[in-house]
Amino acid sequence: MARISGVDLPRQKRIDIALRYIYGIGATRANEIVEKAQVAPEIRVKDLSEAEVGRIRAVIDRDYKVEGDLRREVALNIKRLQEIGSYRGLRHRRNLPVRGQRTRTNARTKRGTKKTVAGRKKSKAKK
Repeated sequence: MARISGVDLPRQKRIDIALRYIYGIGATRANEIVEKAQVAPEIRVKDLSEAEVGRIRAVIDRDYKVEGDLRREVALNIKRLQEIGSYRGLRHRRNLPVRGQRTRTNARTKRGTKKTVAGRKKSKAKK
């Protein structure tokens, strides 16, 4: 079993797909890592030799910030925005969308489940 950056990679998957299980590595970065480590992207994790796993681990440790370090950096960036009182920081603090999306409708993922409020129905226009 290959364990890289504290993550157990799924044994049955190709290495270029399995690397995506590590926080901070997506499709493009996984292909770059496999290329730099000189490992065939179609090889399965279970078929990797210890030398190949070592090369992949070395490339990730040397060139990329992943898992705990990356999570910590993102959290500190958000905390900094909140402390300086920026608009984005306030949106993070209030758990609202940060990047300009509308909130009158939609934004359910960020705001949570719908809360019904009494007297909120639109009244009919008088004639």
